[in-house]
Amino acid sequence: MTLASQSQNNNAPRQTSGSAEPAIGGFAWRHLLYLAPGLAVYALFCLWPLVQTAYFSFLSWDGITQARWVGLRNYVSVFTNTQTLTVFGHGLIMIVFYAVLPVLIGLLIVAIMTRIRIRLLAMFRTVLFLPQILATVVVAVAWRWIYAYDGPINAVLNLVGLESLTRAWLGDFDTALISVGLIGTWINFGLCMVLFIGGAQKIDTQLYEAARLDGANAVQEFFAVTLPALRGEISIALVLTVTNALRNFDIVWNTTSGGPGTSTLVPSYLIYEGAFVTRNVGFAAAASVVLTILILVLTGAITRLLRSRD
Repeated sequence: MTLASQSQNNNAPRQTSGSAEPAIGGFAWRHLLYLAPGLAVYALFCLWPLVQTAYFSFLSWDGITQARWVGLRNYVSVFTNTQTLTVFGHGLIMIVFYAVLPVLIGLLIVAIMTRIRIRLLAMFRTVLFLPQILATVVVAVAWRWIYAYDGPINAVLNLVGLESLTRAWLGDFDTALISVGLIGTWINFGLCMVLFIGGAQKIDTQLYEAARLDGANAVQEFFAVTLPALRGEISIALVLTVTNALRNFDIVWNTTSGGPGTSTLVPSYLIYEGAFVTRNVGFAAAASVVLTILILVLTGAITRLLRSRD
């Protein structure tokens, strides 16, 4: 065989035994078969209920009798009802306790850990993360006992001579919402701490050494090195905790049931009462849609804000 003929054979298009598989951007259609079961389950249990909820929000329906189309009337009620707006305000207040405070506490713990060597770090992290894995019913019952009039908090106040401050913390109109919010702080700060510690362990130690050689103190070192490196972890922590704050239900249900009065009523509890107690399914569905949009807007803004500074 001559060199010319060998070159022609090498340049000739090769034929495969099978037919070419259609693909878009290198993605073969058969790959969709592997995704189909997961997509089907997601569509059945997530997307379809969302579509149903959106449809119910345009109806006047008690869940039993014939539904009646009312258009945007339920949404008008959500945005004009004073009690509903107050309840959504409680949800925004919960963000302070469920998201802002846990993130700040987690950052404070990480700032200390980057300056001080802590022994038994694994056990320390496990103990602080424990509230995150406990059943919320157990947490609620425990804190209901702690906040009781004859509970540990009032016992300590009596011991130090502050009897005037003792009260039934979950039964007082002025302290009930704050007391429930602090339970959320106790639950979520361990999650934030674990996320931030994991992120801090990836920071190059030479950055800390360079900052110290430049004369940076602990605060300057934290804002110059630690905080910028934890931007991704902070974004994840805020998205998770903000979502938990706005959909909080079980802690309120097992501690105050929205009381005293409506002082601890939160959006999820309002939706539950509308759907299963007062049987105003259309209004509950509209409130659910508004709550979902609020969560998406806030989490999207958090993600975009922290990502835009990269």
